[in-house]
This record gives sequence, structure tokens and C-alpha cells, in this order.
Amino acid sequence: MAESTGLVFELSDEHIMLRDAVRDFAQREIVPRAAAFDESGEFPLDTVRKMGAMGLMGIDVPETYGGAGMDTVAYVLAMIEIAKADAAHSTVVSVTNSLVNYALMRFGTETQRQRFLVPIVTGQKIAAYSLTEPTSGSDASAMRSRAVLNAAGTHYILNGRKSWVSSGPVADTVLLFSMTDPDQGRHGITAFLVDADQPGYVRGKKEPKLGIRASATSEIVLEDYACPVEHVLGEPGQGFKIALTLLDAGRIGIAAQAVGIAEAAYEASVAYAREREAFGQRIGAFQMIQAKIADMKTSLEAARLLTLNAALARDRSRQDGRRFTLEASMAKLFASEAAMRIAHQAVQIHGGIGYSKELPIERYFRDAKITEIYEGTSEIQRMVIARHELGLR
Repeated sequence: MAESTGLVFELSDEHIMLRDAVRDFAQREIVPRAAAFDESGEFPLDTVRKMGAMGLMGIDVPETYGGAGMDTVAYVLAMIEIAKADAAHSTVVSVTNSLVNYALMRFGTETQRQRFLVPIVTGQKIAAYSLTEPTSGSDASAMRSRAVLNAAGTHYILNGRKSWVSSGPVADTVLLFSMTDPDQGRHGITAFLVDADQPGYVRGKKEPKLGIRASATSEIVLEDYACPVEHVLGEPGQGFKIALTLLDAGRIGIAAQAVGIAEAAYEASVAYAREREAFGQRIGAFQMIQAKIADMKTSLEAARLLTLNAALARDRSRQDGRRFTLEASMAKLFASEAAMRIAHQAVQIHGGIGYSKELPIERYFRDAKITEIYEGTSEIQRMVIARHELGLR
């Protein structure tokens, strides 16, 4: 029997089973260690391997490649449960599923899928995605890294510095974008599948981040790195198009992450409001606290539905080929800002103890902020949405 989410969306039995299994795993394996991972910044390799064994590193990848063979709705449900336990773990899942796996399934050759995809979805290897550079974030055309085809035509020689690479310090495989024809601007960008254990690949400084600290983020330096032409993803010059396509999927993952963070902050706030007493009564009896709870709940459920709607749009696109850019941007924009509002109110409801590391509330607050920034800032999402609605390109 299908289960209602509380509004108009129903989950299948298969979706419920997955969600419950992931919830059990996340609460048992991740929650007890989340604070320690946040404090140390250590990459949670053992739990990532376990998630791979469960099929969570390839949720919508076909079983023939070692994946779970499910859909984007299943991916969103899993992401919410993992993010609710610890946002850093969900970042690893998001980068792997939304960006690298999707890229290989959408643009990769069969040889590339066998070589790169199979070990990633089974958790044997860690994947990373690298588009941003110190001088180019939202403006990819300002990219300074260069890839030059050698005289023999067998390898591209890559040089440059990439920044903010999630899982960069531990990645085995990196989907990396570099300029092959600077005169063409963004149309001169090419996507490469990079082996991190080859000469010329240097792991740069690790970023001391505000939140999602255990996801491990660093620079990557390329020094005459020789990438075989067989490891070009898609065609030379297609990199910008590929990146935009992947970001549509990535934004659904970040929306789901934001919902998970928001749900954790909201549930903690409800529990605290029911138990904490002040002025002779539980603080949940005060109208100002009730107003906060009502607004938090409404924002949370609206974010959840927008995210599920985007997931459905992506699943439909596999049949009809329609873009899901608008749905993904709306979900990402609303869910990320809702997570920030809800986490902020959670700290306020908890008062002083919410500001202390004794509870995870302050971690939710720190983790929520990044959802408004990566995979396209809130400002970029508003631009995407408005241009779509106004018919602008």
C-alpha cells in the first residue's frame, strides 16, 4: 500500500522500504559519530564504503553497473535521511550520484562506465567533481586551467588549479573541466575523467570550512597531467553543456540535503518545545514559539514537495527528454533558504544551549548555509528561474 507524505504525494512500497532502511542505517551508523566527524574534519571512509555496499552510491544507476536501479524519487528520499543524520555524508552521496554517476550514464561510453562507474557505485572508489577555480565560480568562462592535445594526439596535457573540490583530498576519480579552446570561451571547455593516482595530479590545501566539514574539500593542482583522449567525457568543447546538464541533477540533490537538515532542526525544536519549561510552563505553550513551529513546518513541507516534484520531473525527462531546469532551480532555491531559516529558528528556540556544541543544533545551522551557495547560489537560481519565465536566454 502506498504511503502519503502528509500532503498529496504518495510513496510506493519500494520507496518506503528504501527510506526506512536508509533511516535505520543513518541513525545507527552516522548519528552517533557525526559530531566527532564534524570536529575532526575526517572523511568518513568506512561509512561511505558501507553506503556503497547498500547501493546508496548508485541509487538510480542500473543494476548491470552495480547500482540499485531505482529512480530519482528514491534518491531524494535517501538523501533526506542521510542529510538528517549528517549533512557531510550526504554531500558525498550527492556528488557521487547527481554529478559523477549521472555524467557517466548520460555522456559516458560503455568502456568508461565499466572502468570508472562500476567501482564508484559499489563504494570501492571515491568520486569527485571539479568545475570551480580560484577565479571562476558561477562564471565558468573565466576558467584558466588549460588542456592541450599532444603532438601524437593521444593525450591532453592538463595544467591549472581547481578549487572547492568536494572529496578532493580522498578522491580516486575526478570529473574535471578544463579549457581546451580559450578563444571559444565557455564553448571551449572539455570534460575529463581524471585518475588521481597518476603523475601530475597534486592534492592542494584542504579547506577549513564552516560546515559539512567531514565531506573533505580541497584544491587540485594539475602539473602536466597526461589524460588519455579515451578519458574525455562526451566531445571536446561539450564541457559547459555537460556541466549545466549535471547541475540540474545536482540541484535536486542539494535540495534534498537541505530538506534533511531542515527536518533534523525542526524535529529537535518540536521535541525541545514540548519538554523545556520556563515561567512555570512548557515553552511550546507560548504563542511566539508556536508561530515559529508553524512557519518551520510549513516551509519544511513546501520544500519537500518542491524537491519531490523536481525528482519526478527528472524521472519524466528520461522518457520525453524535457529539461527539468526550472523544477530543479525552484526546489534548490526554496529548500536551501528554508533550511537556513529553519536552522536559524531552531537555534533561537533552544536559546543558549542551541549555541553550544553539546547539541547538534549549531551544526545544522552551519551546515545549512552551504546549501544556499554550492551547485549555484540563490542569486543564480533566481536568475535561472526568471529567465525561464521571461523567455530569455
